[in-house]
Amino acid sequence: MEPLPIPCPAHLVPDATGVGSFNAVYQQAQSQQAVFIAIESQGPRWTVKADTLTAGPGHTVDDAVNDAARDAVMRLVAAGEVRSDAYAGPVYYVLHGVNDEDRARELAAALHAALYGNPEPLIQATPTAH
Repeated sequence: MEPLPIPCPAHLVPDATGVGSFNAVYQQAQSQQAVFIAIESQGPRWTVKADTLTAGPGHTVDDAVNDAARDAVMRLVAAGEVRSDAYAGPVYYVLHGVNDEDRARELAAALHAALYGNPEPLIQATPTAH
């Protein structure tokens, strides 16, 4: 497997559907000391998963980025784009119930950018608060 760019663009976000695929993508992130990012097919819907532990102890996500990520996830839940059981960090992120693969990839890429310190793509990819 080729190393993922940081941040990872949407079209390169790995599909980690199935135990074997998930394990391979997770192990690759660990070996590269990179933030794990992937999407998984969950029947007709998709799940976005991220884990910062794979990046090693030197990788930190500051409080402002964590707050922006949690806010974005709450807006996605409020808009019905992800299920209410979404988990929004600070270490693990799981967004269940995304309608289609393209949207899951977009959200995953934006989340990956945020976890590397740039929350702007995630803010732009989520509905605005009313």
